[in-house]
Amino acid sequence: MRSDFPALPDGGASLPSPAGDLKEALLAVDPVRAGRILGDACAASSPVSCIEALVVPVLEEIGRGWEEGQVALSQVYMSGRICEEIVNTMLPPGSPGRISQPKMAIAVLEDHHTLGKRILLAVLRSGGYEVTDYGSGVTVDGLVERVIRDGIEILLISTLMLPAALRAKEAIARIKEALPETRVIVGGAPFRFDPHLWREAGADAVGHSASDTLATVRAMAGGL
Repeated sequence: MRSDFPALPDGGASLPSPAGDLKEALLAVDPVRAGRILGDACAASSPVSCIEALVVPVLEEIGRGWEEGQVALSQVYMSGRICEEIVNTMLPPGSPGRISQPKMAIAVLEDHHTLGKRILLAVLRSGGYEVTDYGSGVTVDGLVERVIRDGIEILLISTLMLPAALRAKEAIARIKEALPETRVIVGGAPFRFDPHLWREAGADAVGHSASDTLATVRAMAGGL
């Protein structure tokens, strides 16, 4: 991850129980066991603190496993979906814990790929974040209009091809002109190929994976 925000502490290669147990259940795609582990672990704490202390670090660890070639992309996706469903029972959409968060949105600019966005959405929502999905194939004008209308504070822009990544610069400039405090995270193949492109686009950070972006969102949300 590269951003203008301080790096979070590394979660380490091994996680203590019950985090280790939760990770094992998620990688085995066992929602019943995962739900039981979370239910037991969170019984004596608030949902928000439990999510921050247990769910988020486990998902970040699974994401690092994918980056190192030890975890399949399907496992990352299913882990996020399982946690998203469990978290929705602990912290329903619209609950005070979510309402107090920065307004967030995600969009695929001009392209129509959705897998990366779906994985990221699942991971962010399982981390307790409420994220508005603007969909794919979004135009610059459409994105700028919706972000300003909704007063978005953290915006995630995904692109697949270089032309869309270059167009992100225009979108970000217009958004920041209207909403200077809005933080923008970009991601996608063009930003992986060119490590300097995110800065040239005027973004505040770049996310190279779902876990990477989750860590960036946590840092940004803490500073708003």
